[in-house]
Amino acid sequence: MNSDLDIDSSVSTYMQRLGEAARRASRDIATADSATKAKALINIATAIRDSRSGLIEQNSRDMHAAHASSLNSALLDRLELTGARIDAMASGIEQVAQLPDPVGEITDMKYQPSGLQIGKMRVPLGVIGIIYESRPNVTADAAAICIKAGNAAILRGGSEALYSNQAIAACIAEGLKDAGLPEKIVQVVDTTDRQAVLELIQMDRFVDVIIPRGGKGLVERISNDARVPVIKHLEGLCHVYVDSEADAQKAIDVAYNSKTYRYGICGAMETLLVAKESAIDVLPPLARRFAEKGVELRGCERTRRLIPDAVAATDEDWVTEYLSPVLSIRVVDGIDDAIDHIEKYGSQHTDAIVTESLANSRRFVREVDSSSVLVNAATCFADGFEYGLGAEIGISTDRLHVRGPVGVEGLTTQKFIVYGDGTTR
Repeated sequence: MNSDLDIDSSVSTYMQRLGEAARRASRDIATADSATKAKALINIATAIRDSRSGLIEQNSRDMHAAHASSLNSALLDRLELTGARIDAMASGIEQVAQLPDPVGEITDMKYQPSGLQIGKMRVPLGVIGIIYESRPNVTADAAAICIKAGNAAILRGGSEALYSNQAIAACIAEGLKDAGLPEKIVQVVDTTDRQAVLELIQMDRFVDVIIPRGGKGLVERISNDARVPVIKHLEGLCHVYVDSEADAQKAIDVAYNSKTYRYGICGAMETLLVAKESAIDVLPPLARRFAEKGVELRGCERTRRLIPDAVAATDEDWVTEYLSPVLSIRVVDGIDDAIDHIEKYGSQHTDAIVTESLANSRRFVREVDSSSVLVNAATCFADGFEYGLGAEIGISTDRLHVRGPVGVEGLTTQKFIVYGDGTTR
């Protein structure tokens, strides 16, 4: 446990200490040069790889407790650290280290009639508070992106990942220290007391932005109670629409991968929409593949004519983010019907079309109002790493100030810079 939290310290006092330390450290990381930040990130990645056995050991403690408390399968999947996931964490950090540094970038410098030269400079947001459930890899991802973007971070993971997060935090502290940067740039909240979350989201004196990463209930609570601006998405009700002009095999592969790549991610397909012209060629073979994988299918009346084993879908199914091997299917009359369904039931997260029609793909991309719209690609690609952003800090369905996977640039803002020469008005 953090030595700052002793028996006599209240949670409020503890969190204030974290906030004060983060604000001080934010000045150091905001002015750190690109080489120093890159060195810190490479050091952290190396420390994570070198600590593989220790990370797995600590994660096993969390997994044992999670099984004992009957944590659901989706959260168990998010919680587990395997060797491959540890390697992915380290690789994501190294990718972030290699990205261009946006901090200090100057754009749009123009002379005005007054003689002033005015432009914009990209700068860090300051102190980022991140609240998340289960996924211990978020600790590494969030730290990396915040460091690269010149921000300090206060990270509050779920109680179910306490030991995993502490082990990863130790690697982060080691990497920062070896690069000559303050360890307080990234702080992981060590108490599982829920009061710590309320304190964090109301510390507008120290924290500039809150990013909640978890289920709909968590995000709603944070958004309702925060005094600090929140970057959020509530849920991932992702759709794949198989167009009337889709290649059947391509549609089967994209739909299958969208659902089964990982059930617990927010980019997993939850509803499959199929144009009536494509249904006979796509649904029966796809249903057989899903059956082999153990996916429960819930369909509309037209779907059940082609898949007799499908359960009858209800209105509730169209608005449910399953995060499990359950899929709702609806046969639609065409692209108009599909877009209307997505507008009515979707969460503006990620939606995809499978089609060979350039006109239909262009219309879908233009009219579907989601943070990611894909053509002939699986929804599970909605990920910062896959988009070339490096490890992401989350996916925003907001419009301000960033939308979609939030990478390094998403954790910066701009300020105006003005040059004169004794200029007066």
